[in-house]
Amino acid sequence: MIAIARFKVPTAQAPEFRGQIERALHVFSERDGFISGDFGQNLDENDLWTLVTHWANVGSYRRALSSTQVKMEVVPLLATAIDEPGAYSKDL
Repeated sequence: MIAIARFKVPTAQAPEFRGQIERALHVFSERDGFISGDFGQNLDENDLWTLVTHWANVGSYRRALSSTQVKMEVVPLLATAIDEPGAYSKDL
């Protein structure tokens, strides 16, 4: 399962946002079922960022989101993401 979150971040807030997204990735990496993750800034529109995480299955991802640490440190960041579907299956 792949989870993708996109963000629109003003240039002036980019350094702070980068720290938040790095922390979110670290917190996710400590959860069971986490496989890998990465983030990036769009090359053409510098105010667009993405956080991409890979999970063993959708249950792992949902359990991670329900953990107290993720609720405190990651969910507030995810709440600022562009409102669009972000969960994708790799097995079709």
